[in-house]
Amino acid sequence: MSRIKTFNLPDLGEGLTEGEILAWLVKVGDTIELNQPIVEVETAKAAVEIPAKWAGQVQAIHHPEGTTVEVGTPIIAIDTDPGAGPLDALSTTATPSADLPTPSAASLAAVEVAPAEGMIEPGLIGGAAPGGRTAVLVGYGPRTTAAKRRPRKGGVPAQAALAPAPAAPAPQPVVAPVAAPARNGQSAMAAGGLVLAKPPVRKLAKDLGVDLGTVTGSGPLGSITREDVQRAVSGAVVVAEPLAATTAPSFGADREQRIPVKGVRKLTAENMSRSAFTAPHVTEFLTVDVTRAMKALDRLRGRREWRDVRVSPLLLVAKAVLLAVRRHPMVNSTWAGDEIVVKEYVNLGIAAATERGLIVPNVKDAGRLSLRELADALTDLVQTAKSGRTSPAAMSGGTLTITNVGVFGVDTGTPILPPGESAILALGAVREMPWVHKGKVKVRQVTTLGLSFDHRIIDGELGSKFLRDVGDFLADPEAALLAWT
Repeated sequence: MSRIKTFNLPDLGEGLTEGEILAWLVKVGDTIELNQPIVEVETAKAAVEIPAKWAGQVQAIHHPEGTTVEVGTPIIAIDTDPGAGPLDALSTTATPSADLPTPSAASLAAVEVAPAEGMIEPGLIGGAAPGGRTAVLVGYGPRTTAAKRRPRKGGVPAQAALAPAPAAPAPQPVVAPVAAPARNGQSAMAAGGLVLAKPPVRKLAKDLGVDLGTVTGSGPLGSITREDVQRAVSGAVVVAEPLAATTAPSFGADREQRIPVKGVRKLTAENMSRSAFTAPHVTEFLTVDVTRAMKALDRLRGRREWRDVRVSPLLLVAKAVLLAVRRHPMVNSTWAGDEIVVKEYVNLGIAAATERGLIVPNVKDAGRLSLRELADALTDLVQTAKSGRTSPAAMSGGTLTITNVGVFGVDTGTPILPPGESAILALGAVREMPWVHKGKVKVRQVTTLGLSFDHRIIDGELGSKFLRDVGDFLADPEAALLAWT
């Protein structure tokens, strides 16, 4: 059996069969451990770190950063027994291992410790996922087509990437981190004190003992890059370009810019086009006085056990939707050609705008959660999405979605259904407006809801009753809870 093993891009699940190599976390000559993250790959659903299937020494990296690679394509070669002596000249080129299957990549970000020899834990590489199937992340099997490449500045030529591994260098002492100067006033610290850095960069900083709070980023929106971390370790100082230079459009002589459609944007376009021209959409609107709901939120925030919990109008809207689904179960269903599949569970999707585009992660079985559990789940979902750590599994299996367009200051919208769902609710901005209350015109807090639904499943009466129930809850949450539960 050859000691050189070729690691192929694993089956990433959810109907996607390719991924772009964002960053290599190792280089030729590095000694790696089993399940150590070796590469960050972006699919159309998420950016994930893929761990090594074998321990050993990196012999070759087959594709540079920026390359789009098909599932099943070799991406790295690993010498699984580097202590056995130098490799024969004819064996330095890795060949795929025929006796080992292509690994899948479920729960890759969570893999930290390898299971005992001979044991495969559920959810790990090759292990069983819920329902008895093999855990996967994106796609339904490897392709045999060649990798597609995208030109990238500073990319490593393929010939250089295939060179044999050099002798491992002697370890260098780590210098205490030194903060880089402010880059024209731009900081990597986002609102709320969150440092903008990708998971691989955070891991590198942790390994090198660098406090990201002391590093000024040179990446997009002031984010911290691997180079920034390495520069902080060495104490080097670099003056970055102004932020506008990294975010402004780059136009050619024809005064046009051409942006490749890929990743999340490509998947969103395909899903929205398929949904818009498959499911007959109907959208209804309802304007609601939510003054009592806003006061209820204020009282909730004042309670001791809720002081550290994020409480927003989205929380009450989510609760309203879950209660309305109990009263109108057909809204939580899927059109399956010759039958309608009504689901008892609610995987509540929350549309989130991220730097990578629109994603819709969902809270699994949200109807079983208490209000406090729902608040925690929504907070975790939003924070994970903003940090770019949402897993494909978290974006799969949604049954009903809420899109909070109010955060952008608009009143409502006519949202397109996510494929496989029969309803999506748009929540508009909450505004102070003149409103007739108890026979007098008063200033009240008002919002507008927009419900789009699949008219093959939901007729006008059902859609109207569902939307009315959501509105009734928001108009008077206490009374609705007493009446419905």
